[in-house]
Amino acid sequence: MKAIVLCAGEGTRLRPISFTGPKHMLPIANKPIVRHVVESIVEAGIRDIGLIINRGWESAFREAFANAHARWGANVEFIYQDEPLGLAHAAGCARDFVGDAPFLMYLGDNLLEKGVTGIVERYERGGFNSVISLYEVDDPTAFGVAELDGERIVRVVEKPKEPKSNWAIMGVYLFDHHVFDVIDGLKPSWRGEYEITDAIQGLVDRGLAVAPHFVEGWWLDAGTPDDMIQSNRRKLLQLASNAQTDVGTVIWDECRDEDLPEGTVIRNSEIRGPVIIGRRCQITNAYIGPFTSIGDGVIVSGSEVENSILLNDCQILEFGPRLDKSIIGRRARLTASATAVGSSSSTFILADDSVVNLRQCT
Repeated sequence: MKAIVLCAGEGTRLRPISFTGPKHMLPIANKPIVRHVVESIVEAGIRDIGLIINRGWESAFREAFANAHARWGANVEFIYQDEPLGLAHAAGCARDFVGDAPFLMYLGDNLLEKGVTGIVERYERGGFNSVISLYEVDDPTAFGVAELDGERIVRVVEKPKEPKSNWAIMGVYLFDHHVFDVIDGLKPSWRGEYEITDAIQGLVDRGLAVAPHFVEGWWLDAGTPDDMIQSNRRKLLQLASNAQTDVGTVIWDECRDEDLPEGTVIRNSEIRGPVIIGRRCQITNAYIGPFTSIGDGVIVSGSEVENSILLNDCQILEFGPRLDKSIIGRRARLTASATAVGSSSSTFILADDSVVNLRQCT
């Protein structure tokens, strides 16, 4: 079995933070989103993985996965989708890579609490042509919705006005080679894309066996700033439950090298977990609240941060309003004059190299 990970999307809902790099490389709990995805694929026993990418961001992906074989024993290849023509089109781009093997298709900005081992095992047990991950939602009108008859999906409807089930189609699918024959015959939808829901319906219409896999635990699509903050929160809680990060409160009066990442210094600060802090950070006279991820080389001085994501080398300096639900890009810099300091919280979504300096208006 092989896997393909779809990473060619432009990330328009994450702008401005996605202007300077692919959204799939943005960090959740200090690890690129797509790294979480690939690790879950490897955990499911799949070692041949194709990343479907936009050529413009190729160097970022190649750098991130340069040591994939040494790290995971995995073969990672790069496949190009030069035009954003839909999920079914992306799958078609991987035809040569996949060959006749069954393949897992995973949207590269989706995160699942329990990974993808369940859907792989479901396919291997059942003798199906396809297995589609489904997630029960309160309002299915915003999703592709599956209608079921026992252990089979019998109909797929995109964003139905009157849905006949609450089972939304989510971003993990498993297909055999028959899906490529269906994709060959697809026509673009009203939005000019080749839809994966049409491909699934095509399999059903041909009498092929399409089975559901009901996803347990949480599922998050980290496609907007709010979704990223929520994903970061969930991942930190997951790490904390595995005793991989602090869940309590620590008052840091002095640097204790044995407790800190390489080169990180924390002075006179309160760290309230779960948090994750990278290397070479300087945190002084600060409060770092729960659900905060701090990348490498970050400086936080005289400031308060919680429920946020700070990317590498950004600086938060004497910034009065507490940062909350914020994403601060690489090398961005936030400062505030003394007269601008207040007790309220602020939310920022800042692209790389941004500069913000609050001043008191007179």
